[in-house]
Amino acid sequence: MSNYGDYVLVTDSTCDLSADFAEKRGLEVMPMVFLMEDKVYNHYLDGREMSIEIFYNNLKRGVLSQTTQISYNSYLEYFEQFLKEDKDILYVCFTSGLSGTYNTSRIAARDLHEKYPQRKIEIIDSRCASIGQGLLMYYVANKYKDEKPSMEDLAEYTENLKLNVAHWFVVDDIEHLKRGGRISSVTATFAKALQIKPMLSLDDEGKLVNVGKIRGANNVYDALIKKMQRDGFDYGKQTVFIGHADNIEGAKELKKRVKSLVKDVEILDIGPVIGTHVGTGMLALTFTGSRNLNM
Repeated sequence: MSNYGDYVLVTDSTCDLSADFAEKRGLEVMPMVFLMEDKVYNHYLDGREMSIEIFYNNLKRGVLSQTTQISYNSYLEYFEQFLKEDKDILYVCFTSGLSGTYNTSRIAARDLHEKYPQRKIEIIDSRCASIGQGLLMYYVANKYKDEKPSMEDLAEYTENLKLNVAHWFVVDDIEHLKRGGRISSVTATFAKALQIKPMLSLDDEGKLVNVGKIRGANNVYDALIKKMQRDGFDYGKQTVFIGHADNIEGAKELKKRVKSLVKDVEILDIGPVIGTHVGTGMLALTFTGSRNLNM
């Protein structure tokens, strides 16, 4: 249990950060849950119950995956370990626009407050997902570790930053979006026939939005970079995140094209929770900037 000061900083594993970063920055990461072949797995950042490689290999051989939100009892158990140590909690959770975890965590926090009235649990709806949530937590965890702010100051910093994380995803495997109800069967059929890849983003409510269509691999790279150049805040001084769902070659190519434009580029694996809904091949680019949903 790593923490700085009188509170712990917590997020969940949809942030898709590396386990090494979380450990070094004192970031506690609650596992999210997915189901494969009638077995429930907790997704930890280190992939201890199922590695990301095995997960995507299963998807490619046709094994279906499902996700479920963190349960009320899981929140009680997870939060209470810190409360017992007389630590307050700042929890930055997966967007309420895609999951009910935010509301469930608030109910658990309310009930725990009755048992631990001297302790505080602050819950922030990140309105972010996957490496967008990861980028938010990258900045928040660095501030937590390096500056050791009060919980109130770090919560304010997080609230002010979260809607300035811009998410752009290009999905290669349409079937998973169709299965999850993100696009219609008719749209999926036409997209596959015309070799069109949907470009998705998150709006200010943290909901997934189908923004446009891309045709051809080179156009994918160009489209993602143009979004950063258009919407990024002084992007030349930024660290940006590239995420991929079993598409390391695509991620490396995107990094090669982006790295001269920015301060630093990190490549991250898209974990099983998000991978369940986007399938293999997805590429993502996140940076700090405006959430401009225009193509």
